[in-house]
Amino acid sequence: MTFGPINIVNIVLCIIIVVMGFMKYGKEKAQLPLLIGIAFGLFGLSHIAKVFELSGPWDIPLIIIRTIAYLTVVYALIAKKK
Repeated sequence: MTFGPINIVNIVLCIIIVVMGFMKYGKEKAQLPLLIGIAFGLFGLSHIAKVFELSGPWDIPLIIIRTIAYLTVVYALIAKKK
């Protein structure tokens, strides 16, 4: 396991953003904070995988997870314009 300070900070900040996104969605039913929370939840999963040194066969699924997270943010920003 790699519990370096960068990994820990990334995970903690992801958790905070996920919680804030879901809380804001619960109060206002606004889609943007929900989507951002989901995206950062996915980023958090990839950070956790890094802590547990899941590489090799997990590389492709982690790339897919991060890609989905980035696309979720892009979608949220596009949807916000409408």
